[in-house]
Amino acid sequence: MDLEPDTRERIICEKKGPVAKVTLNWPEKANAQDQKLAEEVDAALLDADRDYDIKVLVLRANGKGFCSGHAIGDNSTDYPAFVENSLVQGHPWKAQSDLFVKPTLNLWEFSKPTIAQVHGYCLGGGTHYGLTTDIVIASEDAYFSYPPLQGFGMPSGECSIEPWVFMNWRRAAYYLYTAEVVSAEKALEYGLVNEVVPRDELDDRVEAIARLIAQAPLTTLMLTKANIKRAWELMGMRVHWQTSNDLVVLASMSSDVQALIGQVLAGKIKPAEMAARQAAAADTDGAAAT
Repeated sequence: MDLEPDTRERIICEKKGPVAKVTLNWPEKANAQDQKLAEEVDAALLDADRDYDIKVLVLRANGKGFCSGHAIGDNSTDYPAFVENSLVQGHPWKAQSDLFVKPTLNLWEFSKPTIAQVHGYCLGGGTHYGLTTDIVIASEDAYFSYPPLQGFGMPSGECSIEPWVFMNWRRAAYYLYTAEVVSAEKALEYGLVNEVVPRDELDDRVEAIARLIAQAPLTTLMLTKANIKRAWELMGMRVHWQTSNDLVVLASMSSDVQALIGQVLAGKIKPAEMAARQAAAADTDGAAAT
């Protein structure tokens, strides 16, 4: 049964026949993942997962790009749970796990097929939405990057998806260490996405794939998803994702990382911009050395 779109503060939820669509809808903030957006996406996933009329979930976005990653600014506004956790325990480990580990695992463990519809930027924590679905369809203008290593001193996100989505040691290392910007075509070559289509064909192509998948019985789809998912979990993916949050907390409390974070926050610099400055500084140092 088709329902009227449910517009919340940060997202829009739609159900049309067997397909549910969750649309990130905070374009004025580049669909950044503050606490409100992360919680709304997680709640929408839970609702669609428990709805027996839904067979396929599509995760998409309004605005110029898909998702710019974690909100960078005032934690008291963006992540009040982090502040509360730090005041009580001296660190944000549990709050980070609750907000960015468990929900990412919930997307991974969503019992039915999932499709990410990615256009424009998909950065940092936004790649947790854009690259951990079962299928990724990207427009020609899409690009992926993890700038917080160079731009904010973080070793990865709270869930370190990169070794798993790349399944290639050297590509994952290069991507993280250098804040590599991976174009849609390169992402297709790397196996990060399934298809690349013109921007004006993206909606129709994702809709067609979702409708095709939904022709199969719900039970078949859920069992196929479980079969694929468990293969990865037997290789240790789930424990690794949970462990990576420990390293992010350790990094955030380290003096050298705090120095970089302080520089970024004081200058109101985006991590992607800071990563670009780091690259320019390396070029300058290299030129001076020669």
